[in-house]
Amino acid sequence: MSARFTTIRATYRLQFHPRFTFEDAARLVPYLARLGISHVYSSPIMEARPGSTHGYDIVDHNRINPEIGGEEGFQAFVAALKAHGMGLILDIVPNHVGIGGSNNEWWLDVLEWGAASPFAAYFDINWKASREDLKGRVLLPVLGDHYGAVLEAGEITLSFDPAEGSFSAWYYEHRFPISPKIYATILAFAGEPFADLAEGFLRGGRRKREWRTHAAELKRRLAERARDPAAAQALAAALAHFAGRPGDPASFRPLHRLLELQAYRIAYWRVAAEEINYRRFFNINDLAALRTQLPELFDKTHQRVFDLIARGDVDGLRVDHIDGLYDPRAYCKELRRRAGDALYLVVEKILARYEVLPDWPVAGTTGYDFLNQVLALFVDPEGEAAMTRIYRRLGGGSGSFDEVLYAAKERIMQVTLASEISVLADEFHRLSISEWRTRDFTLRGIRAALEEVVAAFPVYRTYVSRHGAGADDRRYIEWALAQARKRWAAPDLSIFEFLHGVLTAWLADPHRHARPDEVLRVAMHFQQVTGPVMAKSFEDTAFYRYFRLLALNEVGGDPRRFGMSVTAFHHLMQERLHTTPHGMVATATHDTKRGEDARLRLALLSEIPQEWERRVTRWMRLNRFRRIEIDDAAVPGRNIEYFFYQALLGAWPPGLAAADPDGIGDLAERMAAYMTKAVREGKEESSWSNPNTAYEAALERFVRGVLDASRSNPFLAEFEEFVGSLARSIAIASLAQLVLKLTVPGVPDIYQGGELWDFSLVDPDNRGRVDWELRMRLIDEVANATAADLAANWQDGREKLFVAVRLLGLRRRHSRLFAEGDYQPLEVSGDRSAHLCAFARSHGGERLVVAVPRLVYRLYQGGLAARWGDTVLVLPPQDCWREVFGARSFGPLDRIGAADLLAGFPVTVLLGLPG
Repeated sequence: MSARFTTIRATYRLQFHPRFTFEDAARLVPYLARLGISHVYSSPIMEARPGSTHGYDIVDHNRINPEIGGEEGFQAFVAALKAHGMGLILDIVPNHVGIGGSNNEWWLDVLEWGAASPFAAYFDINWKASREDLKGRVLLPVLGDHYGAVLEAGEITLSFDPAEGSFSAWYYEHRFPISPKIYATILAFAGEPFADLAEGFLRGGRRKREWRTHAAELKRRLAERARDPAAAQALAAALAHFAGRPGDPASFRPLHRLLELQAYRIAYWRVAAEEINYRRFFNINDLAALRTQLPELFDKTHQRVFDLIARGDVDGLRVDHIDGLYDPRAYCKELRRRAGDALYLVVEKILARYEVLPDWPVAGTTGYDFLNQVLALFVDPEGEAAMTRIYRRLGGGSGSFDEVLYAAKERIMQVTLASEISVLADEFHRLSISEWRTRDFTLRGIRAALEEVVAAFPVYRTYVSRHGAGADDRRYIEWALAQARKRWAAPDLSIFEFLHGVLTAWLADPHRHARPDEVLRVAMHFQQVTGPVMAKSFEDTAFYRYFRLLALNEVGGDPRRFGMSVTAFHHLMQERLHTTPHGMVATATHDTKRGEDARLRLALLSEIPQEWERRVTRWMRLNRFRRIEIDDAAVPGRNIEYFFYQALLGAWPPGLAAADPDGIGDLAERMAAYMTKAVREGKEESSWSNPNTAYEAALERFVRGVLDASRSNPFLAEFEEFVGSLARSIAIASLAQLVLKLTVPGVPDIYQGGELWDFSLVDPDNRGRVDWELRMRLIDEVANATAADLAANWQDGREKLFVAVRLLGLRRRHSRLFAEGDYQPLEVSGDRSAHLCAFARSHGGERLVVAVPRLVYRLYQGGLAARWGDTVLVLPPQDCWREVFGARSFGPLDRIGAADLLAGFPVTVLLGLPG
């Protein structure tokens, strides 16, 4: 069992889109093979909406995206991988599809046929909405203004497709098929040439199930008839009847009446938050969630993937957004059953620090947990009190993160995801009124209680299923209920007993409730709601409001957790070896908030809080005249300005000079876009749904003014000097982080371009163009380099590439050592012992020792040489050791001084050799 994934040595994430295709990737394969990668880890490759930059808005799960090369390009890419002994791990998207536009055939069919569509069950649509005008209809929030304004402006038009013989309304790129049942209404205005067809559409099919076939035949005849010039002219006249005249509101009544007869209601995009009646991916209107738990739908959305696996083109899958699925455990079991035990399978799952991955048949997660664990090694716990005090003084952050998160959850539930909470509350209310013991709970009371429970939920979701609630599920549910009770103002707490019975599925028993199946369904639906609320509140709101130390505001991270001891890190790695030895270990992904080296640069601030305070105090003073007053308030306020300096510190490119106007100009563009995104995510001064254009313009002026290199700018000069003073410490910390990622239990992943310095910001900044030519040139230069050769030009990242090449090569030559080897912490003694993280890995006769520094700035005291003092590392028994990064060999030693061990290079890995 443990040797199953030995061939999955290391992955490299590539982001496909129209400007980076299979052909581009195939050209990179020789480079990636030289780097030591065993598998490319691909973003989704199935057909997405046109122009998609990420591939997660799939419209056809069974067709390879033609915009990135299609089937032919894919096969050429796979052939290139196989020619170099490499494989492919594919990112799949079972939770949702892209809708809107005119590309998703399933969705268009639902719009045309409503609940009678054979695809209607594939989507989570509430056909029994509380609004009368939404009963039996789906809300389509796509309009840029109120429906009436858009209608009267003539922006919604009716047209005929002569190829299909079909009618559709259009709003720019959005297509709204007209129900065939209404075709007779349109054809009535086309006169005699279409009288028989109008009668045919009016009568419909003899039986309901034959109506689709009958309509298809009538459409074929309609298309054929419309080829006649006279008939085409009559059809144009009919369409003209439904074309209103801007400035004459009454002229749009025919089109409005026609639209009101459809199985959808076209609406202003802003109404989605409160009234949308289909489940989405988070709050993205054009990503509709799928009911993948349906066996038929599972088969249809995975058919092509299974074909690729059977053909040997795909060795592994990464399941996107596993928490969005109705029953993740059942899904993983079915995926494993269909794909076989040999398939490498990981899930995108964010775990709280006290949470473990459920017992699913997967190798592990995609690595967010490791990302934050390794980061914690480089955050100094001794700096927590000072950084808290500084944030309160300079940023005005008076509240705790718990308070910020609670407020964020309230905002998300009451605004962004209000419709999802409403649907959930309605379901709980219908359950309550079906029993006499609970029928007195009001809808309003149930909603308020649910909001308190969701606000207190300590994890993304639980996994209650038809098998009941596990111990962890009950613990998290009971914790949330206890916290909700404390906040409950009303004297009657019995509503929480009802919620407990539903959420734990205790009531899903015919002896306890009249509708046990519905109890279980509602409990499982609740679990699909807590995840989006947590994600939008935690990562996409609170992270942009609370800025004590920005390094900690990372996907899968927790700003309340300030650093970690070496002992705790070792414990987690041993636990990883025991539970998920083949899970991914990552330090950057396409979704992380900043690049892996930017994160480490910010973590270093925990080591120098007093210096940081001194610097920011001066920067705020230097830039005070650049702030702008709006409504008697400064833009930016203290909190956002404090955030800006941290974000700028993380993003400053290595080697950038304050006197370089082009380089500073590029940085200003990145920072202006990032700050606008940040304040919108924070939803306090501005938001995506209600942009405060005046505030955003003032903020952009501040950013560009602070980063103005066209004239003398003391701030820029000081900032450059400060970044320079940290540069070597950050480089060493980066090497240490990379060594750990490539040697601890698990499959290491490198995000595209991350083999060199990565000081990127959140997307789209981290999905920009990668300089592959530079990397290909540098890999030639480091192939046979020594540590001394690298020293002169470490600023360009070649040291990082050197470490990657050496360790990935080692993983190739000793794959079983890394796939199956144990993990043993090594004893370190001496006055700087807390600065050294060291462990050994052994398998059979092979042995490895890893030793890297941490809290590097204090260790080096800002200089170029570490102060190790009398720190000593105790080595395991071995006849001989050889350096992986150097040329030295050591005889049998039981201990070695850290200063001697790390004399030639800042990090070390020793390979044990027989005597």
